[in-house]
Amino acid sequence: MNSSNPPQAAEYGGDEVSAIVLDPGYSTTRAGFAGEDAPKSLIPTYYGKYNANGQEKLIFGDDVFVTPRPGLSVHNPIGKDGIVEDWDLAEKVWEYSFTSRLTGGKPGNPFQNGLNDIPHEELPTEMEVETHEKPLADSPLLMTESGWNPAKAREKTIEVAMENWGSPAYYQARTGVLAAFASGKASALVVDIGASNISITPVHDGMILKRGVQHSPLGGDYISSQIRALFKSNSPQPITITPHYLISSKTAVEAGQPPQAKYKTFPPEKAPDASYRSLLEDRTLSEFKECVVQVWPGPNKLAATGPTGVSNEEMARTTPGRPFEFPDGYNQVFGADRFRVVESLFDAKAALPDPDSPFPAPTQAQTVPELIKASLGGVDVDIRPHLLANVVVTGASSLLYGFTDRLNHELMQLFPGPRVRISAPGNTAERRFASWIGGSILASLGTFHQMWISKKEYEEHGPNIVEKRCK
Repeated sequence: MNSSNPPQAAEYGGDEVSAIVLDPGYSTTRAGFAGEDAPKSLIPTYYGKYNANGQEKLIFGDDVFVTPRPGLSVHNPIGKDGIVEDWDLAEKVWEYSFTSRLTGGKPGNPFQNGLNDIPHEELPTEMEVETHEKPLADSPLLMTESGWNPAKAREKTIEVAMENWGSPAYYQARTGVLAAFASGKASALVVDIGASNISITPVHDGMILKRGVQHSPLGGDYISSQIRALFKSNSPQPITITPHYLISSKTAVEAGQPPQAKYKTFPPEKAPDASYRSLLEDRTLSEFKECVVQVWPGPNKLAATGPTGVSNEEMARTTPGRPFEFPDGYNQVFGADRFRVVESLFDAKAALPDPDSPFPAPTQAQTVPELIKASLGGVDVDIRPHLLANVVVTGASSLLYGFTDRLNHELMQLFPGPRVRISAPGNTAERRFASWIGGSILASLGTFHQMWISKKEYEEHGPNIVEKRCK
């Protein structure tokens, strides 16, 4: 497509059509129109499954959290490493994310709308009806992917977009590159702390440096498992999280006193699956992370001794605690413990042991400073100072209080020579949706329209065109 010639009528020409940007993550899926400053649709990537009258029913979106239906189990089509495992359901979740809020319902069969009823004396005429209308027939689609997404998965995604959704044009971009664009940089070291992963992506002139991409499983879900470990060892008694749907009423109690609540019970045949309860417990843990958990700001580790000879643990104890009330009314003020649950992101030895945790004990190589060191070790020496001067922090789990201060101290200790500059937007939406916002900026640029893979090109070259065009 030559940008100086006007596009042909049948060819996609860019500006006037609002493209859809779809940014699927492990915990949430974000979708919205290019050119807007935040995604219109934000839904959980989890879906619910239950049986009704012998038929399997699926629930998408926020409805998953609402009603504890009998036997309702919760699943996620995306694996812990951010790669799709169940394509059929990933497609349904993504489709729901844009059809529920962006593209709206499609017209039904014209035979059944009452306008085409045939009077008795007339003979029926044959009408050609396209039975299945494609949900994206008039919207180009820009999708995001992780820096380590395998070629097979990329090809499968363009297939879904072109063949099942009928999108006229498509592009796939890496989340790291888009997060750098969102903060106005063509080159950056992107530190992304998501729900299932931490990833470090070096971006140079809008291209990912593949050798430097690093990721580890110490994301938001790992921090939640550390909070569970803390609750088990809590004194005077272990804290159990009871989700809202199991509580019929509660009475306020003093801090640290046992809860006084009336609980609901479900007979076994009416009760939802254990995965439903753990999903709702995770929501309480997310609230706890947002309100209470804090990263020890540094300098040095929480276990180290400060410059005055007093241990940092002692210093942490002197800071005012933060209160938190659980759904059943139990409440407590959390002191130095609130620093412990995230310390293992920087110091693997500080991990709280929990034999029941699905996560193995972290190794030092999985911590944020070591990942950054390994990432920079994989790129050319000449561009390292430039990357360190443009560290972009993104991902919802990076919003933990004090995270960027600590990261700054750690990087200055690791790289005393170069100038370290961290750019982390204070605006929560910008931090949570950085890769979506980058996609929104990119897809709305007039100069971007020669990058789209058009339907015509896809039909000519097949799905492997995505490997050639979306580097």
